[in-house]
Parts: sequence; C-alpha cells; structure tokens
Amino acid sequence: MKKLALHWKILIGMVLGIIFGFIMTSVDGGKGFVTDWIKPFGTIFINLLKLIAVPLILASLIKGVADLKDISKIKKMGLRTVGIYITTTLVAIIIGLTIVNIVKPGEGISAETKARIEASFSNSADAMVTKAKITQDAGPLQALVDIFPKNIFVSLGEAKMLQIIFFALFVGICLLLIEEKKAKPLIKFFDSLNEVVMKMVDLIMLFAPYAVFALLANVIIAFDDPEILIKLLAYAACVVGGLILMIGFYMLLVKFVGKKSPLWFLKQISPAQLLAFSTSSSAATLPVTMERVEEHVGVDKEVTGFVLPVGATINMDGTSLYQGIAAVFIMQVIWPEGLTFTNQLIIIGTALLASIGSAAVPSAGMVMLVIVLESIGFPSHLLPIGLALIFAVDRPLDMCRTTVNVTGDATVALLVAKSLGKLHKAKPKNWDDNYDKVK
Repeated sequence: MKKLALHWKILIGMVLGIIFGFIMTSVDGGKGFVTDWIKPFGTIFINLLKLIAVPLILASLIKGVADLKDISKIKKMGLRTVGIYITTTLVAIIIGLTIVNIVKPGEGISAETKARIEASFSNSADAMVTKAKITQDAGPLQALVDIFPKNIFVSLGEAKMLQIIFFALFVGICLLLIEEKKAKPLIKFFDSLNEVVMKMVDLIMLFAPYAVFALLANVIIAFDDPEILIKLLAYAACVVGGLILMIGFYMLLVKFVGKKSPLWFLKQISPAQLLAFSTSSSAATLPVTMERVEEHVGVDKEVTGFVLPVGATINMDGTSLYQGIAAVFIMQVIWPEGLTFTNQLIIIGTALLASIGSAAVPSAGMVMLVIVLESIGFPSHLLPIGLALIFAVDRPLDMCRTTVNVTGDATVALLVAKSLGKLHKAKPKNWDDNYDKVK
C-alpha cells in the first residue's frame, strides 16, 4: 500500500467501503454496527478537513493578495474568475436542459410509483420546502448583505466562506497600502501559517483511504428501498450523463486553453475528486483541492487562494446542471403543461443565480431547486410531491455533482493562472519532507 499513489489508495477504500456496506445491509444488526462503529471515523475525517479550511483560506488569500504588489491585478483576477465561473455554469445548465428534453425520463413514471415515492419521502421534502421559504423571505439583496461580516470572529467560527474571503481580501489590500516594512511581519506570519496548514493537509490525507471506506459504507446502508432507485434510473442516468459531458467540457478547456494534458490534470486532482464524491461537500474538500492544485498542478498560491475558495462558494456547475434536469423531470411527471420554452429560459437564469447562492454543503441544491421551480410558477401545493420524487436518489447524485463542482473549481484555477502567467512547474510536497531532521 505504501508504494501506491494516493488516488489508488482512496479508490480501493471506496470500493471496499461499498462492498462492506452491501454486506452489512444483509446482516442482522449490520446497519447499526456501521452507524455506531464505522461512520464516526468518516465524521472525524470531515471535521479535520473543515478544521483547517478556514485558516487555510485566510492565510493563503491574505498572503496571495499581498504578494501581487498591485491592486489592479486583484481586479483582473477577480473579473476573469467570476466571468469563467458564470460561463461554465451557463454551459452546465444548457447541457442539463438539452439532455432532459431529449430523453424525457419523467414520462416513464407510473402513478403507483409516484404515490409510493411521495409516501416515503414527503416529510423530508416538506423540510426542504420550509428551508427554501426562509431563504426566499430574507429579501433579494440578503445574499449581498451576507458577504460583509459584522464580527469576523463569529464568521471564522461559523466558517462563513464569503465573509472570510471578503475579510482576507480587505486585509491583503490594506497590506499593499501601508509601508512595506510595516506589512512584512504580518505577511511572514500568514506565509508561515499557510505552510503549516498545507502540512496538516498532507498528514490528514494519510487517513483518507480509511475515511472514505467509512463514508461510503454509511452511504450504502442509508438506501432503504432499492426498487425506487431502479424506477428513477432514467432520471439519474440523465444527471450522471450530463455531469460526464460537463467534465468532458472541462477537459477541452484544459487541453486547448490551459495547454495541459487532460489525463495528467485528472490524475493530479483525482484525490480531491474522490473526496468530493465521498463527502458530498466541496467546502470539506477545499483544503485538499487547494493542496492538489497548488502543489501538483503548479498554480501559484495567490491564484488558488482566491479562485478556489470563491469557487467552493459560488461555482456550482454540477448543482446547476442537476437543477435544470430535476426541474424539467418534475414538470414532466406532475405539471407537463408548464413545460414551455419561456419557462425553460427562466430556469436557466434562476438556476444560475441559485447556484451562486447555494451553500457548499450536502443537499443545498434541493433547497435551491424549490426557488427554481417557484420562479416559473410551479404550483406550491405540488412542491413537496415534486421534491419527494427525486429525494430517493438525491444523495448519490449529490456525490456525483459535488465531484463536478470540485473539478470545475480546479479547472478554472488552471485557466486563470494560465492567463495571468501564474502557472509553473508542479512541486509536490510530502508529509515527511522534514521528518528526518526532527525524528
């Protein structure tokens, strides 16, 4: 195992976790054993990743902005980053709508299956509708207000990414505006902190193969009704097919814009992709994504420190693609009269805005889907039924779309770095680079 590359170790852990999960579902007391004795190790791993995400973003972004030496470069990088993110999100939504209109998976769902699904998942769907109502009632500019923290220590404690990014940018710009000799000690501090946290990533990743085993085993035992999953196979296939096409689009960008081999690129970021699949959280995967893109792809830290945290918050290509497919699928099943060209154009615009506001946590896409459906006048009394239709397969699809979200973040970081001349030869670091000197 020691000679295997990290991505192979993680892949083996995933496969063994899936097999173990299926075995435990057929063993008396197996589900309880996984929940009580296996799942906690996956939870510990995710907690460790979230532990270092905030200091990593803070340190890398402040140091990166201060190293730019020119405020105009921040504007240039920001505009390019947001512009590319919006473009890829629009492409993702269009791909999703094209596939679901061609395949029409909703036309194959019988009334019996619909009633059974509604009975199984109506309570969970009601909870998502309630969460969406809270988001809608907050007001149209609440997302803008939420960017500006009133207490940075509260923001750090609650891991509010956009507020942390704003604060880090603010500090970095102020470091540029004061005398260099006065700014230097603080810049050195954050540079040192960044190196320490990156080393933490290396150490935590030693545990990754065992953690994904625990996470995947827990996912498998959570599936209570395989028959419903089979009934929704056409819908799930549309989403997965669209996500694969989206990754293909990223690889074209890597090849022709980034001037890098797509296979090489995928190999370098594969540990982050596999973790995204296992955790269903781009926020939890962020420290690993930053480490892989910076050390293994060769993107300068001032680019990774800005592009990747922003991407984990506003770039949800996989989620946007899913929202387009899910919205049309639900309409095909229970509201076919709403399937007009105008409504689908509205879905494109709303899904784009919803993806920007979608939190980087599991199942946030379901909450934003309510907003997308209500934007086209979907009957409110049918919303819980519509969400219940897709709830059974939401978790496995959430795992797939989070993988695409992370892949998109890494791709945009490469493109931005290439355009700014911030792409260099990769210099991977290992957890034990300095171990011989201290053991």
